[in-house]
Amino acid sequence: MRLLLFSDVHTDLNAARSLVSRSSEADVVVGAGDFCSMRRRLEPTIEILSRIRRPTVVVPGNSESQEELQRACRQWEACSVLHGTATVIHDVPFFGIGGGIPVTPFGAWSYDFTEAEATDLLADCPERAVLVSHSPPYGAVDVSSRGERLGSKALAEVVEARSPRLVVCGHIHGSWGRTEKLHGVPVHNAGPSGTLWELEP
Repeated sequence: MRLLLFSDVHTDLNAARSLVSRSSEADVVVGAGDFCSMRRRLEPTIEILSRIRRPTVVVPGNSESQEELQRACRQWEACSVLHGTATVIHDVPFFGIGGGIPVTPFGAWSYDFTEAEATDLLADCPERAVLVSHSPPYGAVDVSSRGERLGSKALAEVVEARSPRLVVCGHIHGSWGRTEKLHGVPVHNAGPSGTLWELEP
């Protein structure tokens, strides 16, 4: 199965158009959050991305809430919005969790969760799923431009316990486009340019 992975479009409409064009090369499209910026201009970005006809899985970032993303995507028939929930596409389970984990320093506009809240949201993550998370797990593709590790320990624990086939994330811009392994699991911080990924059987 070929996946098109992306994150952190942040209202870049040209990036959104490029992803629509590239989506025909994929079987499934995965968007790991932050479609808008600071809760603004979500609808124009989703309006463009909704031209994607391939099955698509998205999670909210910390720039938009689950409710806002679900509302913006309500006419996008190919899209499933996941947050503490799963779906199955072509016999492959996809599980999603959104928001900033742990809580960011950005204030009231940011859609954030504590590590304890994330642990609860991750409770139903199946084994060997594709795990889609806006935030990276602690210890992989989570290094900021300042050299700080900002990933989630709750996510790292789930990676160790459930052995997902792949973790797709974003959030930490300093690690965009990078792939690292955590407990033997590939973790990819996608970024807005998008990456075509061959999912191993």
